[in-house]
Parts: sequence; C-alpha cells; structure tokens
Amino acid sequence: MTRPKRSIHVPHIGHKAPIPLGARVGGLICSSAIAGKDPQTGALPADPAAQCRNAFANLGALLAAGGATLADVVRLTVTLADEALRDELNLHWLAAFPDPDDRPARHVAVQSLPHGLAVQLEVIALAAG
Repeated sequence: MTRPKRSIHVPHIGHKAPIPLGARVGGLICSSAIAGKDPQTGALPADPAAQCRNAFANLGALLAAGGATLADVVRLTVTLADEALRDELNLHWLAAFPDPDDRPARHVAVQSLPHGLAVQLEVIALAAG
C-alpha cells in the first residue's frame, strides 16, 4: 500500500516558490503562509481589509482541500504588517470562530511582510482520519 501524497495545493492562492500551500500526514494538516490573494484570480489586493477577508477565505479553501474544516483548527498564527489591522482580523476571527468556548489557540505577530502583503495566516489542524 502506498502512502497518499501529503502536499495540498489550491488554485490561485499557492506560492510561486516550489512549495505547497499545506501538507497533510494522517489527520495533521499544517500550512505554509496563507496570503490574502484573491481566490478567483490570485492577485493581491492593495486594500489590507480585502487581504484579511481573502486570507480567511483561503484558509477555508486550504482546509477543504485537505479534508478538514474550521472546526478542525487547533492553532492559527497570524502575522500582520500593521497593528491597525487587528480590528479587521478580529472581525474575521469572530465570524470563523463565534463560540468563545470553542476557538483554537491564536498568536498574532506584527512585523513587516514582503511583496505588499498585509496579513499572513499559518494553520495547524487535526482532521478526522
């Protein structure tokens, strides 16, 4: 029996570098950096709020491609280019995880990001199977 491929790819939101958007081994899913690219075109909007919205949509797409959902997220690491984006981040966080007793762990770092990025997400999820 052969092991299933571990790389997770999602059209339009992956990387230009030769790395997958995420990987799954068993039920463990880990992502590389999930950017706020437009999920239809792959273009990066100039608007930081649009990037934040897209990043959460792209998080959902990565999880779905790996056979998981937001309910399987164990930890979300967020990098913001500007502290002023925290309120926007929290809007999407609360929409994704509305129950205060059923949220994953989260860490936010504020630091400069390359290529016009305003936000990046990294996820660890544990899916069934």
